[in-house]
Amino acid sequence: MKRSGWIAAGCFILLWLQLAEIAAASEWVRVKWVADGDTILLTDGRRVRYIGINAPEVAHAKYGQPAEPFGNKAFEANKALVYGKKVRLEFDREAKDHYGRLLAYVFLGDGRCVNLEMINAGWAYALYKKPNDRYDRTLMEAQRRAMKAGVGIWDQWREPGEDIIGNRHSRRFHLKRCAESGKIHPKNRILFASQWEAYWHGYAPSKKCSP
Repeated sequence: MKRSGWIAAGCFILLWLQLAEIAAASEWVRVKWVADGDTILLTDGRRVRYIGINAPEVAHAKYGQPAEPFGNKAFEANKALVYGKKVRLEFDREAKDHYGRLLAYVFLGDGRCVNLEMINAGWAYALYKKPNDRYDRTLMEAQRRAMKAGVGIWDQWREPGEDIIGNRHSRRFHLKRCAESGKIHPKNRILFASQWEAYWHGYAPSKKCSP
C-alpha cells in the first residue's frame, strides 16, 4: 500500500475510534421535567446540566430569588425542545458537577443538539469550563451569529456603562466595581470596553455580575 493509502487508512481508523468512544459515552433517556433553560430532570430521577452553555435563571421562590431577564423565555424554549421526549446524552471528560448533576450535551431524535439550539435562538450564552470543551468552538460560532442577528437575549442590548474586567484563566468577566475583579492576577486581567465585547470573545459573566 502506498504511503498516502496508509495515511488515509490511519485517519479512518482514528475517526472510527473517536466515534466509537463518543457512542460508548452516551445513553438514551426520557425527559420528565424541565427546570430552566439549561437543566432537565430525567424519568429516572437524575438531573442533567447542559455542558457549554448558561441560560438566564428562572425565579426560585425557596430562596426568594426573582427570575433574571429572559429566564422564563429560556425555560419555555428549552421545554418546547425536550419536554417528555427521548433524548441522547453525550458526555465529555467530567461526568458531574459539584451539585451531583450529570453534565451532558443533549441531542434530539433528529440529531439536533439542544445546547446548540438554545445558543442559536439566543436564549443562552456560551460558558467555557474545562475539561468539558468538546464543542466550545461550535457553540461560540453560534453565539456570534445570534449576537449579530440580535435574537433572544441579544435583542435591544443594554450596557451597564462601565468597564468590564475579564479573567483570561477562567474566561469570566466582572463589572469594574465588583470586588472580585480586584482579585484577578495581573497576568490574567483583560479590559473590555463593554459586556458585548466580552461575550464576543468568549467570556461569560461571573455569578455576581450577571447582566
